[in-house]
Amino acid sequence: MKKIKPSEGNKTFCMAPWTHTYLSPQSERRLCCASREPAQSFKQYIDTGNDQKEYKPLTLKGHWNSDHMRSVRLRMMAGEELSECEVCNHKLLNTNVYRSYWNQLFRHKIDEAFNSTDETGATTMPTISFDYRFNNLCNFKCRMCGDMLSSSWEAESRKHKTWSQESQPWMASPLREQIIKFQDTQVVQEFVEAIEKKTIKEIYWCGGEPLMWDMHWKAMQRIIELGFAKEVYVRYNTNLSRTSFKGIKLFDLLPQFQDWQICSSLDGTGEVGEYIRDGLDYEQWLRNFKEGMAVAKTSREMRLDYTITMPGLLELKNMFDLSRELNVEILTKVMFTFSDDEILSPSALPKELLHSIINEALAYMEPLATRKQQSLIDVLKNLAQRETFTATKKGKERQERIDKIRQQDIAKILSRDERVLDWWTSI
Repeated sequence: MKKIKPSEGNKTFCMAPWTHTYLSPQSERRLCCASREPAQSFKQYIDTGNDQKEYKPLTLKGHWNSDHMRSVRLRMMAGEELSECEVCNHKLLNTNVYRSYWNQLFRHKIDEAFNSTDETGATTMPTISFDYRFNNLCNFKCRMCGDMLSSSWEAESRKHKTWSQESQPWMASPLREQIIKFQDTQVVQEFVEAIEKKTIKEIYWCGGEPLMWDMHWKAMQRIIELGFAKEVYVRYNTNLSRTSFKGIKLFDLLPQFQDWQICSSLDGTGEVGEYIRDGLDYEQWLRNFKEGMAVAKTSREMRLDYTITMPGLLELKNMFDLSRELNVEILTKVMFTFSDDEILSPSALPKELLHSIINEALAYMEPLATRKQQSLIDVLKNLAQRETFTATKKGKERQERIDKIRQQDIAKILSRDERVLDWWTSI
């Protein structure tokens, strides 16, 4: 097999399969959080050949040089475009693809990746980057999220009986208990072992809400105790509803690491933001974010993470202004969907209306923008090039059911733009 390095024109190569490991709160292993392997989290687990909805989770050792991972590596080195990587291939989330991140972070290991991989695709390189979602513990119920990534969502689903064993088998006993046991034993053991061996070079703390995890705080303290924090890069995707735990302050820990980055999720200001991200106290979030800014030494350490939803389109100018006011970068992505039931996607809007909103926002932003707002502008322009879809009544009814449970009213939010409200009413 011919091996093609990125320097030789391989545009589909990604360092993640040689360095990184991802694990969901349901023990699903994938290439990374954005990869699109078959939906094993619902019915099966990768590499088991299991189609009976049995719980057969893989250990990291069993996964790392599995048939699937070896196949991925061989195809990547050959320069093939992988279906697993369609989020990056087609820029479905944003214009800055994950592939670029991994290749930049571990560019010094590209030669090692090629040299360490045998003719079967097995590698001798150890896992040095971890994105382990130890559980779905989270105090928010964001509209574009769900019970798999939020315990608050899960509790709501159970209370109001809005889940089914068919669509969410992982929520049913005894599977739920089996998952918890595996995560609390095997997964924790793998992570702790990597810390104790000092092999970890990067950690992505994402949830759930990682700042609610006991494991997060123990791990960060242990890395410092072992004396290799200056070798570790830590990054977060967090709702930033808290900045301390049992007397330990986040912003006392972070400066002790090689580098750190907090991307704090915020999808709208004030009332709109609190609607989209149920659990958000916007003013408290703002105080916590400014607490981080006070200790940040570079502009990349504190950044906004803005996911554009349909109601979030009403906040484009406000989010742009917030970025300018705080003088921080606003990283932007689009809520994407493969189903026309997902009415909160901005692509659910009629094309003419969507383009009007985008063009109005760009007319305001572009004369004022700096590089810190460029991601927002680029993503909006990319969104304008995407196909829209016809929203379904089923999708609308789902959101209205959630409104009823949470005593909220999406029509009140959408009334900020009569055009959007008229569209919503017409569905």
